Amino acid sequence: MPTLVCVPIAVEDHARALEDAHHARLAGADLVEFRLDASFDGSEPGIDPCLRLVRDCPLPCIATCRPTWEGGHYDGDEPERVALFERLGTSEQPPRYIDVELAAYTRSMNLRQKVDLAIAHEKQQRPITTGLILSLHDFETRPADLSRRLLQLREQHRAAIHKIAFRARSVRDNIELFDILRHRDRPTIALGMGRFGLMSRVLAPKFGALLTFASLYPTTTTAPGQPTIADLLGLYRFRNIGPHSKVFGIVGDPVEHSRSPAMHNAAFEHTGFDGVYLPMPVTPGYESLKATLAELLAYEPLHLAGVSVTMPHKESLVRLAKEMGWHIDALAERCGSANTLVRDDTGVRVLNTDGPAVVRCLQRAGLALPGSTALVLGAGGMARSAAFALADAGANLLIHNRTADRAAELAERLPRARHVASLEGLPGVDAVVHCTPVGMADGPEPQGLPMSALAMGKALLVETIYHPRQTPLVLAARERGLRVIDGLDVLVEQAGKQFRAFTGRDAPATLLHEAAKG
Repeated sequence: MPTLVCVPIAVEDHARALEDAHHARLAGADLVEFRLDASFDGSEPGIDPCLRLVRDCPLPCIATCRPTWEGGHYDGDEPERVALFERLGTSEQPPRYIDVELAAYTRSMNLRQKVDLAIAHEKQQRPITTGLILSLHDFETRPADLSRRLLQLREQHRAAIHKIAFRARSVRDNIELFDILRHRDRPTIALGMGRFGLMSRVLAPKFGALLTFASLYPTTTTAPGQPTIADLLGLYRFRNIGPHSKVFGIVGDPVEHSRSPAMHNAAFEHTGFDGVYLPMPVTPGYESLKATLAELLAYEPLHLAGVSVTMPHKESLVRLAKEMGWHIDALAERCGSANTLVRDDTGVRVLNTDGPAVVRCLQRAGLALPGSTALVLGAGGMARSAAFALADAGANLLIHNRTADRAAELAERLPRARHVASLEGLPGVDAVVHCTPVGMADGPEPQGLPMSALAMGKALLVETIYHPRQTPLVLAARERGLRVIDGLDVLVEQAGKQFRAFTGRDAPATLLHEAAKG
């Protein structure tokens, strides 16, 4: 059975909730979840609008009245909530499922008996098709007693569906959720909440989940980390994901703004490649990167076939490759920075597509690199990649960085390169390649300028930041009439080289550029 897409709807106004249910159907949802706790006050008159809502819903629905102690809004007495479940289950047109918390179900014999009667209720000599979802949630972390709770779930034979949702502490927590799905004894929903749990939501069909949740709008999520249904079905191509789909991703922190998923997923669609590309946030630190990649690569059912690596892990990726004995391409080896990992039948290899992308962009702009002079701003992974690639292309280099020692160390390793402490009074520079986070929307100085536009002379600017596309440096350069290669151009160029490494196929360059623009 294909994994279903369920849109949760917080029912504050019943007419609006019904309207949202119709919109969910048009957006491609298979069912909706009515979160009745958003409005149900526990009164008898409050039950009838809930019954009408379920009756008039254009899709099969889950009825949920979540108490505050498990992340919901209902703070009334349990007998009134039980009465709602009873009336729902015994109505002429009941919901497809009723969701009840495992803790409530096992703690209260009264609730358990009445819920059991509601789901087993018969009318007109035929069984009512309402199933019981038993659920457990932890909005803070992975429950320490998760194994015990899973055993409890299995002991409840009336439950048609198991649902497990907890806040993922890292991307690695998704693996445990996938294993829960793989070893299920009945239809199961297993989801990671928060920024680290997106993988569990998008890859639900890969591991046979009953359903996944997606919000109708960005502002109507009912749990942290829910994608919108538009992103789930469009950006991530949810309906195309199967057990053998290869998984790719962007590893870094932050990655939420990345345009890489849009580009690579569009290219997969265009070329008919069975793959899906996801954001994979990995917190700063070598050990964090090592633990994440080692565990994801070792988990064979995931079929992790490649990742793009961005700040702050590019230099750490080379260190990890050396420790693990992976193949490292010549540029990555020399500059100590890599942005791509590929795993195929020959093993794991890491490579650098950043440097070649900068070189190619400059060549397309008509700059003859042999004998030219390029100023590289920065000394981190991107700067090292660009500097070594430019040196290989025959350019003379000036290296500037706020931490002078790092710039001097980089310059010493390159032919025809020198460190410059000041950006004033420089000799004629043909190109400025900006590789620091200054001006990045999510960086430390989003409104900052790494150098004055006046000091650039008549140089061609290469901006490697693409979020925003119009950085303060780009705007300043254009105001002076300078030519600019913006970060989106560099991103698309390096992504095309990554796509070739990932799939063995030529990237659709125009499509990548359109997808990158959003």
